[in-house]
Amino acid sequence: MWLSRGSSSALAFAATALSACGADGRSATPLLADVTRERGLPVSDGSWPAGTYFLPEIMQGGVGLFDADGDGDLDLFQVRVPPPGEGPRVIANRLYRQEPDRRFADVSAAAGLTVEGFGQGLAIGDVDDDGDADVLVTNYGPDVFWRNAGDGRFTDDTARAGIRDDWWGTSAAFGDVDGDGFLDLYVANYLRYDAGKRCTDPSDRTEYCGPRSSNGAPDQLYHNDGDGTFTEITVAAGIVLPQESARGTGLGVVIADLTQDGRADVFVANDAQANQLWVNKGELHFADEAILRGVALNEHGETEANMGVAVGDANEDGVFDLFVTHLWKENNRLFLGTKGPLFRDDSVESQLTRYDLERTGFGCAFVDLEHDGDLDIVVANGAVRRRPPVAGAPRGPWQGYAEPNQLFLNDGACRFTEVGREAGTFASEIEVSRGLALGDIDADGDMDIALSNADNSLRLYRNDAPPAGAHWAMVRVLTRGRDALGAEVTLTAGGRAWHRLAFAGYSYCSSGDPRAHFGLGANAAIDELRVRWPDGRDELFPGGAADRVITLRQGEGQRP
Repeated sequence: MWLSRGSSSALAFAATALSACGADGRSATPLLADVTRERGLPVSDGSWPAGTYFLPEIMQGGVGLFDADGDGDLDLFQVRVPPPGEGPRVIANRLYRQEPDRRFADVSAAAGLTVEGFGQGLAIGDVDDDGDADVLVTNYGPDVFWRNAGDGRFTDDTARAGIRDDWWGTSAAFGDVDGDGFLDLYVANYLRYDAGKRCTDPSDRTEYCGPRSSNGAPDQLYHNDGDGTFTEITVAAGIVLPQESARGTGLGVVIADLTQDGRADVFVANDAQANQLWVNKGELHFADEAILRGVALNEHGETEANMGVAVGDANEDGVFDLFVTHLWKENNRLFLGTKGPLFRDDSVESQLTRYDLERTGFGCAFVDLEHDGDLDIVVANGAVRRRPPVAGAPRGPWQGYAEPNQLFLNDGACRFTEVGREAGTFASEIEVSRGLALGDIDADGDMDIALSNADNSLRLYRNDAPPAGAHWAMVRVLTRGRDALGAEVTLTAGGRAWHRLAFAGYSYCSSGDPRAHFGLGANAAIDELRVRWPDGRDELFPGGAADRVITLRQGEGQRP
């Protein structure tokens, strides 16, 4: 079970005290500290061999943060690709259990994670309502469903669960799309890839193929039958595209109520194709309204290389917004939700376009790093086709692909500024990063960052950004004994309201801590909490002291 901890319990873990603040009021200590090695996680030694330009190897993605063994702290799941070689090979994934000393131990074999594959992404959720989180791993090839026994051991239950997706799977997410209390599953699939095709760069050097060199693959929607098994209902639910989904190249996916009608919708970020917003019409039927609602294309009506996706209320108006990452020479997109049916492209007005044109974004997230009450943005970067090397890029096969990651701080008015040196090695380490997940690794109330890189190395960044006196709350919402993925939590304090989503599937091929996190600034007390559950019902819960984890259970609140 999750443990409720106050901020004082994490003091022993914070090895670095805040130093004197500079003239701008910020600490001279970097906002993010790389603790990968000291926590026992693998870091690249730079010896990754030259690739054979087998496209799935450059798209490697997934990292997940969740409590795998029920001991109350976050463990780390790493989806891996085999080293470059002749043709598609396979490799086992890794589960790292967090120990009492905050180091991570590789327990993959003991956990039973022995099935090998060509890994890409993962989705995490309790599909059988038994109180522990199960894992779906997407592959270049058949996906694998791992059922959690509750003690950190997993069983390959793919066949019995009814998962039969052998396309090139990328991002996936669990969510209750019909409000029946059980988690359904959406799997985004990428390309019908021809492994024998040779692609080249402008100098006729062999290069990774682009998405327009192959047709897209159909996504899959699985309905949870309530007994831990699934039925694939994609076509019956209306999730179809012309030319047998040739124009769908899914890389990012989120399940959330994006149309403010109480039903969970599905947003899919497509590479070099129009995005889809599958609007939930009820009765397990969906219609693509991405073009109608303004999230399919850029402001010029053009398709872009859409990859990772994040959901959050960036401008604090009570409506969820979408952030989508893109290719080098394209800007990332910030689509602001409105009280009406349309989203508004705020990429220029938010000033994000000033900073991201020279980067290739994959994993991403909204997060209140500083506990000042507004959502910042973190982005994992790394090119997919050879480009002029970034200054300081490591020598070797990845030199033309490595890029620094980015942190954008929100000024409270939905205007963002890129933070460089202040972000520490998160923004200066030049690697080929892909997956990104958030979670409170050290139980001190702020959100830390896990990254996966294309060479199977990991990065773990501890959040040192919140200043002394900045308050927080973390809300775990439970229904039927499991995390209510997709629940919306509104917290009020000091006359202000914050709107957050309790979910795990977002970013790129990754899954994070499902608890709703709030930075509260100077507010030491919470006035009230309101939850809209995935079945559309609302409940009110009393507030209380801040700086703690709060657990709310459906049915224990008051109807408004």
